[in-house]
Amino acid sequence: MSMSDHIRNLNEKRSLLTNGGGTVRNSKQHKKGKLTARERITYLLDKDSFSELHPFAESRMPGLQSAAGDGVITGYGTIEGRPVYLFAHDFTVLGGTLGETHAKKIAAVMDLAAKNKAPMIGLNDSGGARIQEGVVSLDGYGHIFRRNVLYSGVIPQISVILGPCAGGAVYSPALTDFTFMAENTSQMFITGPKVIEHVTGEQIDAESLGGAGIHNVVSGNAHYSAKTEKEALSAVKTLLSYLPHGAETPSPAKKEDARPLLHTLVPADSSKPYDVLHVIKELADDGTFFDIQPYFAKNIVVGFLKLGRRTAGVVASQPKHLAGSLTIDAADKASRFIRFCDAFHIPLLTIADVPGFLPGIQQEHGGIIRHGAKLLYAFAEATVPKVTLIIRKAYGGAYVAMNSKAIGADLVFAWPNAEIAVMGAEGAASILYGKEIKASDDPEKTKREKTAIYQKENSGPYRAAACGMVDDIIRPEESRKKLIQAYDMLAHKEEERPKKKHGNIPL
Repeated sequence: MSMSDHIRNLNEKRSLLTNGGGTVRNSKQHKKGKLTARERITYLLDKDSFSELHPFAESRMPGLQSAAGDGVITGYGTIEGRPVYLFAHDFTVLGGTLGETHAKKIAAVMDLAAKNKAPMIGLNDSGGARIQEGVVSLDGYGHIFRRNVLYSGVIPQISVILGPCAGGAVYSPALTDFTFMAENTSQMFITGPKVIEHVTGEQIDAESLGGAGIHNVVSGNAHYSAKTEKEALSAVKTLLSYLPHGAETPSPAKKEDARPLLHTLVPADSSKPYDVLHVIKELADDGTFFDIQPYFAKNIVVGFLKLGRRTAGVVASQPKHLAGSLTIDAADKASRFIRFCDAFHIPLLTIADVPGFLPGIQQEHGGIIRHGAKLLYAFAEATVPKVTLIIRKAYGGAYVAMNSKAIGADLVFAWPNAEIAVMGAEGAASILYGKEIKASDDPEKTKREKTAIYQKENSGPYRAAACGMVDDIIRPEESRKKLIQAYDMLAHKEEERPKKKHGNIPL
């Protein structure tokens, strides 16, 4: 054969590859409201930037050798100019099931991503372990899980669930940093509806068991819910714009500016709710904020903003829900986010308006002590620049847990109206002056007077500032300027820690 014949043969084989499982199967994918694997890659990456790896890899299993690519597309490209590595299950080829060759392709591209300190993105749409290959497919999952763990904190790992994800297949997404889901077409569960009905008698459909709504609102297994696949992929692009290229890349800063509207966003009455998202967006460059897990544990907000073009991870009390109190789910949500930011050298901003840990039998029996300790551990463990802004109240153990000076905050700022105390002034007055109040001719008047005295002497920010627990008391409108200056000053922070293999976070 001449070279032109060889090239013609290559082009024919590549043409077959780009068609996936064929026109009929691709049409079925579209009828389900799903893109094909190659359409997803094309939408996600910059135009003509994708380079495919191992496109001619095949299963060694007799009867499956004609399925070129073995049900998964792997390779690398760019998103807004930054390099990324990815794999995309091709549901039209062998149902996207994972076998030996399939797993080796994914492991190989993960290794390349780690070597090059680039994000790893998984587009999941798979029937799970390939039954025909038996235990070899399970072994393949193990190799992927191990790499998820080895490269955790080395490169950002992002999972996008765009179809079924069941059994052992759910654990790779669970080990990654962020999980995106598309409504109505993506599900995650260990055992499917039919197995559950057979074993327990319970009846439930796949969407109600493990759909995007369940995992974004109830279980907390997912971080973002999108109405369509394209919306989910666009959200991945937005997230990447906030992340450094690796664990060693800082971002440049820009000139600060004042935000006078901050003065009006928080009610003076500490019992009145408000939306802390308005405060965050007013602090941020261009008023933009990427909210992580917005539907789960709504009493705490975590996500990314830009402060003078420098990315910061935000952990903020949300008085709009449960008065911003800390709960089991809130502690878990914040702790994991803090550890991600610390792993990738992303500074942390804590915005505190917290009345305490939520009281109740359910919280106590559910392990609020252990879960709350995760938050303390995560903040204390983190060595990135850590700044806290107390914008209203910070009471009791929750004050300490929300990145207080004592557990390692580099700088703590407070607004003039901030209340920093063991508990609210009214409750404290009732305990300290209970007998006097009860014995007075006008108990309500006496209670108000004693509350005012306690609030003046103990609850404001000035006593905490006098004791060194607050670095400065600032006007709300100068918060953005102060924060940008703080992160500029802390840009080259280094912190010595005791030498050890690793600590033992209270999981």
